[in-house]
Amino acid sequence: MDLNYSDEEKAFRAEVRAFLAENLPVDVSDKVRRGISLGKEGHEKWHATLNARGWLAYNWPREFGGAEWNAVQRHIFEEECAAAYAPRIVPFGLSMLAPVLQKFGTKEQQDHYLPRILSGEDWWCQGYSEPGAGSDLASLKTRAVRDGDHYVVNGQKTWTTLGQYANWIFCLVRTDPEAKQQEGISFLLIDMTTPGITVRPIVLLDGTPEVNEVFFDDVRVPVENLVGEENKGWTYAKYLLTHERTNIAGVGFSQAGLDAVKRIARIETANGRPLIENPHFAARLAQIEIDLMAMATTNMRIISQAASGQAPGVESSMLKVKGTIIRQEINDLTRRAVGPYAMPFASEAVEGDNAPIGPDYAGPVAAHYFNNRKLSIFGGSNEIQRGIIAKVKMGG
Repeated sequence: MDLNYSDEEKAFRAEVRAFLAENLPVDVSDKVRRGISLGKEGHEKWHATLNARGWLAYNWPREFGGAEWNAVQRHIFEEECAAAYAPRIVPFGLSMLAPVLQKFGTKEQQDHYLPRILSGEDWWCQGYSEPGAGSDLASLKTRAVRDGDHYVVNGQKTWTTLGQYANWIFCLVRTDPEAKQQEGISFLLIDMTTPGITVRPIVLLDGTPEVNEVFFDDVRVPVENLVGEENKGWTYAKYLLTHERTNIAGVGFSQAGLDAVKRIARIETANGRPLIENPHFAARLAQIEIDLMAMATTNMRIISQAASGQAPGVESSMLKVKGTIIRQEINDLTRRAVGPYAMPFASEAVEGDNAPIGPDYAGPVAAHYFNNRKLSIFGGSNEIQRGIIAKVKMGG
């Protein structure tokens, strides 16, 4: 794979950079830079801006209204967005559900749901994890029982990110309790306004209700909301998870985080010298940068495979593990660079309600450090991913 950018790719980078300079709302980028929560309005504003340019669904085929960018274009776009402090695109509809519908959904489902994802009419959330089924997802207990032209759903989902904003949820449900764990699962699309659904917020370590519990009590779901075949949902779930784990790697955001650490280390001092000149700190910084460069190359290779029609395999688990480790290392290094200013844990700094203690870049550092401990757990814990890698690559 040639890692040198072509003239066309350099021109594309310039186009993206110019678009961001002209169209990225200043109030949105300022919140991202300062680590302040965007809320629903901020995410929707950026969603609409990208959709108007035709760049929202850059990973979709053109036949479904996407830009159909190649791997290098995606990498460049994500890198420039992160550098400009653009928000991360909410992935649940665009990057998780959409590929499943495009591959396994009916023509009617594709025609109905995909345009509404683009327009922002539907905000999707993910109904996978349960109190007793996280990384061991196949042990899920939420039941869906066929009753005429409906399924009746009962159970609970948890860690539902941004579920408080969603009007639709895609769910894994058990439709055959007698079958083996993976063989009795189906994939349902559920309207969150249906009677019997309750959403309860979970307040995280950073003080924000980013995730939720979702309860289903005799929720009636039309049979036409089944994706693919009944009891074949595990196949679709695995396909979705490979896209989720690749997305979690967050190469562009890690690069932006690394650049931010460097800026802070040039300002903060140790023994009268800029922190970036401290040999121990510089060594850690260099190791993270080396790891990030290696991961970026691997990420581009895997995206290239996906673009050619291949579903990402065990490599997506490798990206998930390494990507989350790098992001947590960056959080830790940022916390150390800020020093005593990282000690006050004020969740208000994330909401933007109060002035930060110390320089403005110090406000959200502790909150981000605590919140991002989740990265190595969600999407399948890193321990589970290492087991998958060992089994597939080493015959374990």
